[in-house]
Parts: sequence; structure tokens; C-alpha cells
Amino acid sequence: MVPRTCIFLFTFLFLNLSIGATTFFNLSLPHQHPHPESVVQELKRKVNASISLRRETLAAPIINAAQSQCLTGNPIDDCWRCDPNWSSNRQRLADCSIGFGKGTTGGKGGRFYVVTDSSDRDTVSPTPGTLRHAVIQEEPLWITFQSNMVIKLKHELIVNNDKTIDGRGANVQITGNGCVTLQYVSNVIIHNVHVYNCMPSGNTNIRSSPTHVGWRGKSDGDGISIFGSRNIWIDHCALSHCTDGLIDIIMGSTGITISNNYFAQHNEVMLLGHDDNYLPDSGMQVTIAFNVFGKGLMQRMPRCRRGYVHVVNNDYFEWGMYAIGGSAGPTFNSEGNRYSAPADPSVKEVTKREGVSEGEWSNWNWRTEGDVLVNGAFFVPSGEGVSVKASSVEAKSATLIDQLTMNAGVLGGQRDNSGSVSNGGGTPRSGGNGGEDDFGMVFGSGAALLTPSLPPPTTVFLSLLIILILYITTKHGGLQ
Repeated sequence: MVPRTCIFLFTFLFLNLSIGATTFFNLSLPHQHPHPESVVQELKRKVNASISLRRETLAAPIINAAQSQCLTGNPIDDCWRCDPNWSSNRQRLADCSIGFGKGTTGGKGGRFYVVTDSSDRDTVSPTPGTLRHAVIQEEPLWITFQSNMVIKLKHELIVNNDKTIDGRGANVQITGNGCVTLQYVSNVIIHNVHVYNCMPSGNTNIRSSPTHVGWRGKSDGDGISIFGSRNIWIDHCALSHCTDGLIDIIMGSTGITISNNYFAQHNEVMLLGHDDNYLPDSGMQVTIAFNVFGKGLMQRMPRCRRGYVHVVNNDYFEWGMYAIGGSAGPTFNSEGNRYSAPADPSVKEVTKREGVSEGEWSNWNWRTEGDVLVNGAFFVPSGEGVSVKASSVEAKSATLIDQLTMNAGVLGGQRDNSGSVSNGGGTPRSGGNGGEDDFGMVFGSGAALLTPSLPPPTTVFLSLLIILILYITTKHGGLQ
């Protein structure tokens, strides 16, 4: 017989293997953050610090006019925009990322590559000086633009590792066939560019590095496609009018921040997750912060399969179907957003669960905290401890949401792709009976989502090791 000690240890091992399997699914990607709630709390601390600095500056007896105008409480912008010599220290931007994309270095430490040629004639042998020639290089590069330019792509633009596309100081527009593809890469920053009218293309050879040319099938016509990639930061871009999604994040991508962008005039805005059955997307972690979801949008802001999404301090003008949707049990943490429902009474709900019954989705962890719900909008939360299935409140103070998103979109010119301008200040929207002192309401109490506390895979290994030692020392390893 097997000794009782071994029976006990085998039982212990079995239980730990079960828990360990769950742990491995929760940590299904090697680069996902093991404690997503700590990332959420750090972002909140950064916003609080930026708001406090702005208040202190405005309350000072002698106000520095330049600093008071540049400080908005937005921790990304306040990190670099108050430096009057920012153009001489462009790579400081890489120190300003927040959320799950924090630590994305882009081309920091690399040389500057100045794009001088807006053409895109050859996808196999790109011309030096073009954006395509810049993004395929193996070395870290900080890519800037000599002048305003419209880059009409012949086919999808495949970006290599460790690149920053920095459109500050110029009006840079990327359009045409395929648009931007980030596939199996890391450390990419795309900042301050327009992306619009992206069309499907492909069935051709495209160079992705100095040493590799590959056949590409037909692309979907996404604005920015993020495929199996990590440490990606999309900031201060304007995206609209593409064939498929404006931003797609799929196939096990993680460590991503989408911030300060302006989305408009599109149906399926942002897809997170490849397929309901694609388990690696359980490790997808995305921060969506300080964006403006403008007019003419229908759905998917975002729509998520699996994963963890922090949706924080965004401004939703309206939607045609819903704002936030999902399937396959994603976690949504919605904090301090303004959701303005359209006039249509049938689409007032912010949220949509797809393809499942309430009995199943009621266990999904969807939280709303400090959100401002306008014009009859309501958010249906779910998960452990939720007793109210719908809530709708009057807009209290929208001052801070205006402040945090006032520069969303492309800086220094048209903030979006329809003609509105951002030169350091947007136009505040309606909804408010208070001032910046209502920040606690906007960001809520700071309570974290409840997530199960599971032992690390090391526990499984140690249990197995103990059994092996007992087997060797007692010689009761098999049935007798």
C-alpha cells in the first residue's frame, strides 16, 4: 500500500496542480504584470500628484504664466510639455508612459532618424529617408519628420522593435493601404500622428527588417494592428475612417497603453482579443486613458475578449450601439470616465456582453467607479459583491475630465481628422456643478478590484520535490 503520508502529499499535490493551472492561465503570457491592481493604483497616484501640482501652481502668490498654462493634471503631458526646450530633449517622452504600457522605451537611447521623403514606392527595397526605411531597421531609432507630410502607404507598414514614431513639430498623416502593423515586436511608441482612411491590401512581398522579406496575405485595413506584441504605447494620435478597426490588439499582446488619442467617424473602434477560445489573450493587459471618443462612433470602445482592461478618465461623446463590450469573461475596470448617451432611448446602456446569458456574465468582473453618466447613460456592473445591476446618475463635476482630455488628439494642429484644432486647449463640454475639488468623486474611493490570491507555480514544484524525497528515503514509491 501507499503510505498515508504519500496519500496526503499526493492529495496536496493534486490540489496545488489545480490551483497552479489556474495561476498559469491567469499568467498566460510571460510579460504580463502579475499584479494588475498595483498598476491601476500607481496610475491613480500619478494623476493625483499632477492635479495637486497644478493646484499648488495656480494657488501660488506669484504665478508662472507659462507653467500654469501647460500643467493640466494629465500626468503624461505634464511630464514633458512644460519643458520649453522639449524639442531638444525629445527622448524624455519615453519616461512619461503610464499604465500597463509603462516602461515602453521605443527608440530611447538610439540615434535620431529624420524622415525626409513622404513616398512609399517600394515595399521590398524602401528608399532611405522614407518612413518605411526607418521602421524596418534593427537598431533602436527615434524617428522624426523634417516637415509636414502625407504618407500614402502602398501596403502595410511593418514596424520593427525599439522604435519611436514621433510626429511632434510636424503635421504627419499616415493613410492608404494596410497602415501600421506591429507584429511580434516590443518597445514601440507611436506619438502625434494622424491615421485615417486605411484600406485592405496585401498579397505581396514586404520587407520587415534589413534581412527579411516575407509574403503578406491581405490585411484587414486596420489603422494600427498590434499582433503578438508587448510594451506598446499609442499616444496623442487621431484615428478615423478605416475599413476595419482603428486599433486592434490581438494574439497575446500585452503591456499596452492607449492614451490621449482622438477617435471619430468609425464603426468598430477598438478590438482587444483574437478569439473567445484563444487562451493566451487571458494575459492581455491594456490601459485606455485620457482619450476622447468623439462623434460618429458606433461600438467597440473597446470590445474585449478575455484579459484585463483599465478604462480611466476618457470622454465618450456618444455611441451608436454601445461603448464597452466583451465576451469570454474579460475584466473591465472603468473609473472616472464621462459616458454621454445618445438621444436614442434604445442605446443608453454603456455596456454589452456578447453571446452569453446573464447567468454566465453575472460572474464577470466589470466595475464602474466615479464614472459620470450623462443623458440617461447607465453602466451594468457585474462580479462578486455587485448587488445593483444598473445605475444612472446625473453628471456632477465634469471639470476634471475636460481638463485631463483637453489636448487629446494630435498636438499643435488639427486635434482630430475633421478640422478641430488643439493648440493647448480643447473646448470644455457640458455637465458640472463643481470645480476641481470634486476630484475624489471623479476617481472614486480608490478601492481595488478583488482578485483571487493564488500560490505561485513554485508551490507545485516544491510539493513534487517533497514526494520524490519521500519516495527515495522510504522506498514506498509504488503500489505493493
